[in-house]
Amino acid sequence: MSAELGKLTRVDLRDQWPDEAASFTPWLAEEANLAALGDELGLELELEGTEVQVGPYSADILARDTGTGRYVVIENQLEKTNHDHLGKVLTYGAILDATTVVWIAREFTDEHRKALDWLNDHTDESLEFYAVEIELWRIGGSPPAPRFSVVSRPAQIMKSGKTTSAGELSEVRQLQLEFWTEVRDALQAAKVAPSLQTPRPQYWYDVAIGRSRFHLSLTANTFDNKLGVRMYMHHTVADRALELLERQRDAIHAEIGQELTWNPYPDKQDKSIVLERPGDLRERDMWPEYIAWLVETVKAFRQAFQQRIKRLDLSGLAERGTTEEEER
Repeated sequence: MSAELGKLTRVDLRDQWPDEAASFTPWLAEEANLAALGDELGLELELEGTEVQVGPYSADILARDTGTGRYVVIENQLEKTNHDHLGKVLTYGAILDATTVVWIAREFTDEHRKALDWLNDHTDESLEFYAVEIELWRIGGSPPAPRFSVVSRPAQIMKSGKTTSAGELSEVRQLQLEFWTEVRDALQAAKVAPSLQTPRPQYWYDVAIGRSRFHLSLTANTFDNKLGVRMYMHHTVADRALELLERQRDAIHAEIGQELTWNPYPDKQDKSIVLERPGDLRERDMWPEYIAWLVETVKAFRQAFQQRIKRLDLSGLAERGTTEEEER
């Protein structure tokens, strides 16, 4: 005899969250719920603030993608989308200098979904627009469970990288895109991080470490044929963070099992702690070895640095700025 199965029942959003500002926004701003949204988007989100002032208006949520340090504006709407909220997401994104805009609604009209698709198709990789539908479901008498569904997202492969005159990716960019795609798949299989970025045809690939203004940057330099992993620190906190971490240099080296290069570019405002090895992307038969090294090194860096980074006392330091990657 088969086991009895429960029946899924859809729950009205307003039954759970009568008011967007007073109930839904505080719920979404909780760490676990913001992380669940980030998982669907492929971002690792860290809350910056709720009801953030934008002239006479207020943005529902301002967050950071901890993998890049870039700002993410989230606009909530527990109804079918309308023009008013489309105008809000664009205005808030512009004034708050966000590079990622997330519009959450009960239902997207075809016109508004196509509007975000059009924005994604006609902007470069410095701007990203997401349309996310939210639903609530319960089984029998269980508490309602949320479900996020992304109905519009950036087509990153089309938006990123330099192209030839024929509109195709250059040979080097195509090589980078294929390599980082395999690296991402290997990191995903190894469950190295809770969320991973979409690969892009560039010489670096960033992995979040759990705190804004810090991330791991994997590099594959086709000029000097080196692979590397960098503990990357944004310039607004870099000097103090580097000073505090250097006090633990011996313990960090012991945990990673190798000596690292600390602050190899002292003239730069952003700081890094680096481990490198030879590696030529043109040697495709070496890719399995390269990728295995990167995965193991990322594991070691996350284990050695993640909790140390979270515990750093950086109170009083500036929070905003532009990363070296953003400047490129």
